[in-house]
Amino acid sequence: MAEPALNPSLTDRWKSAGAGRRSALASALALALLGSAVVVLLWPQWLHNAELSHGFFMPLLFLILLHEGTTRGTQRYLPDAWWTTAGIALLGVSALVLLSLGGLYALALDWSHSIASTAPTAAFVCLGLASLLAFSRRSLRLVPLNWTTVLAFGLWLLCAPLPPGTYQRISLHLQLGVTHGVIVALHLLGAPAIQQGNVIELAHTSVGVEEACSGIRSLISCVFAGTFFSACLVRRPIARLLLIALAGPLAIVMNFVRSLILTLLANDGVQIQAFWHDATGYAILLVTALVLAGLAFTLSHGPHRETTPPFRNAPKASAPPRFALALLLTSLTSSLALAGFLAACTRPTGILPAKAPVLKSLIPTEAAAPGWTVTTVGGLQRFAPILQTKTLLQRDYIRKDPDGPTLVTLYVAYWAPGQSTPSQVAIHTPDGCWPGAGWIKVPEKIDRQSLDVDGRVLAPAEFRVFTSPGGIPENVWYWHLYDGKPIEQLDPYAIKGLLTMALRYGFHRGGEQLFVRISSNRPWSRIERDPLIQGFFQNLKPQGL
Repeated sequence: MAEPALNPSLTDRWKSAGAGRRSALASALALALLGSAVVVLLWPQWLHNAELSHGFFMPLLFLILLHEGTTRGTQRYLPDAWWTTAGIALLGVSALVLLSLGGLYALALDWSHSIASTAPTAAFVCLGLASLLAFSRRSLRLVPLNWTTVLAFGLWLLCAPLPPGTYQRISLHLQLGVTHGVIVALHLLGAPAIQQGNVIELAHTSVGVEEACSGIRSLISCVFAGTFFSACLVRRPIARLLLIALAGPLAIVMNFVRSLILTLLANDGVQIQAFWHDATGYAILLVTALVLAGLAFTLSHGPHRETTPPFRNAPKASAPPRFALALLLTSLTSSLALAGFLAACTRPTGILPAKAPVLKSLIPTEAAAPGWTVTTVGGLQRFAPILQTKTLLQRDYIRKDPDGPTLVTLYVAYWAPGQSTPSQVAIHTPDGCWPGAGWIKVPEKIDRQSLDVDGRVLAPAEFRVFTSPGGIPENVWYWHLYDGKPIEQLDPYAIKGLLTMALRYGFHRGGEQLFVRISSNRPWSRIERDPLIQGFFQNLKPQGL
């Protein structure tokens, strides 16, 4: 009688699954649906984020890895033990928690936020690993559990955006590190240069190492490629780890070489924008990929003892893992139901018809502000893509007083119903935006004030004090109105704030939004009786303030 094949086809494995076939098929279909949803979710990130452009290849690479792991990888199967079932349960619960977290960010900040993409991707990875634990049990033997099949799911994490804080920290360290390295190299080559942050000052020009040139793009892509090569080309565990460990440093070194080449060209008077910038970028990526592939082929040679045991059908007396498969199917269907619910709740409603206020009539002009020199700030439209509105206006007022000039700034921005979420508006407050422009927040015991204007007590305002880069203090009061009512300012990056925002405003986005800010170098007691301030808030009274 002939010995069964070492690596049987999936059809042979499916026939041996016996009574667990139906549950396994339902689980596989549910996992495929979730995988398709992840592709739809990540597609805009792959399309608009150059650091993640390698994600376009991920669906194909996923199928390749599953095929390689099933047909050529180590045929490792797990015992029908309690700990495999516990692992499936733990991964299923983790997936539901991660999916809920992503949905919470989507409800509060929209699906474009990086956490709203990364958390569901991590949930899919957990469900994929749970499926591996179930399908690789000895009573099923559908898919073996090995390095390649695990990475088929794990690589999805490298196709999702990094959390904003993590991305900024890595990018900043890479920027400064590359800049310092180029400075040292230029000095060794005899070229005069000094470093100003991420800017290299040369004799006749300057070169800035921007965030996109920091090397984070090649770092992520190189680690992704190295991990894929380790699964497809390398068989020894130590060689696999070595390849992945070398991928990151290789990307950093090659990006340093590119930055040095561009700096030397700029030092010689060559215009490095456009052609040279892009040409060196693509060339370095190609060379890095080739070096990595060559390294993978080199590490693939060497002694390797075959550890793949002959495949034999499960003994007839072995019962299918019905409880484990039921647990897996419950986790997958629950995740599908939750994903569908979140998609329905966050479905864009479109901008609903509404009559926007005429901002020029809300903020007093020079004729309505006697004694003040009025300047309408131009160029605010450049912030429209970030703020998601073009309806915004700011005017600056200055008046000469005996104890020095008095400065006042009035700012109003408007969003039609459905144009943006309350939390999306809330992340562009002075707390979030001003420090990036060099302002320093001064700690205050009171962060909310109820202000009195012409005998009328306004809704509590968020109160902040900042100092400018020149050390001049600035008092700031602002209000965020939703559907004509002021809402409490919450931290949109904290879980508690997110949950509160989502429960209050995430499920109904039909309200108009207005953001009002007033800032001055004087305390409120010095400006509250001025006709400028009284006229401004009189104009805002019909808007709900």
